[in-house]
Amino acid sequence: MKDENVPFEEHIGLLFQEHTKYHRNRIPRGRLDYLEPARPFKEYPAAGTVIALRPGPPEMPVDLWETMARRRSRREFTGSPVTFGQVETLLWAAQGITARVGPILLRTSPSAGALYPIETYLYARNAEHIPRGLYHLNVLKWHLEEIESGDQDGPLAAAALDQGMVAEAALTFLWTAVVARSARKYGQRAYRYIYLDAAHIAAQLALAAEGLGLGCCAIAALYDEEINHILGVDGRNETVLYLSAVGPL
Repeated sequence: MKDENVPFEEHIGLLFQEHTKYHRNRIPRGRLDYLEPARPFKEYPAAGTVIALRPGPPEMPVDLWETMARRRSRREFTGSPVTFGQVETLLWAAQGITARVGPILLRTSPSAGALYPIETYLYARNAEHIPRGLYHLNVLKWHLEEIESGDQDGPLAAAALDQGMVAEAALTFLWTAVVARSARKYGQRAYRYIYLDAAHIAAQLALAAEGLGLGCCAIAALYDEEINHILGVDGRNETVLYLSAVGPL
């Protein structure tokens, strides 16, 4: 029940939940057709460094049930590098292409309406054959494209509520949503779906990391605008949702 003494802004989450509920006799207005169409794939054609990735699933003989039972959030890393093959495996587990249905490229993780609003970025801090820097995963061409070279340890750790594990992990995955991809169909309820989509991807990554013998910790505690600034996104049309730190134990 709403407390009139609580400031309005503290009710925003509750109001959003209430106003985006589906009821049998009342479904909130859906499509936001006035939004500019968003391209289904983001690319950085001016990227300085492009790193090709293996396009298919890796050969990784692990028991799925044992992997699920072992999975934990790991927050301490040795600082050792990950191999290039491990990077390829993690990226494929998160957003690998598994089939084509018309113009739609189906992925390893599910997405509401097969709209795939989530973009994957990677900070490679200590990875074999990948210069330290910030990269974007080009799903269509299946390669990494460099968007910022060099050390991002300090800014990223600070933007993750000063969690030092980000400055110790070999890799940090960053996920954003291109909101219009979902909102043109689902309206305000799209915000529910983009968070779920990001969570599906992070779960896939966590299982793959465990299967590889790596530690992984998902991070939702972050200063949104600081991460958006690091990635060069506007925080409205495209905005950060989630991070995951990965590295050897």
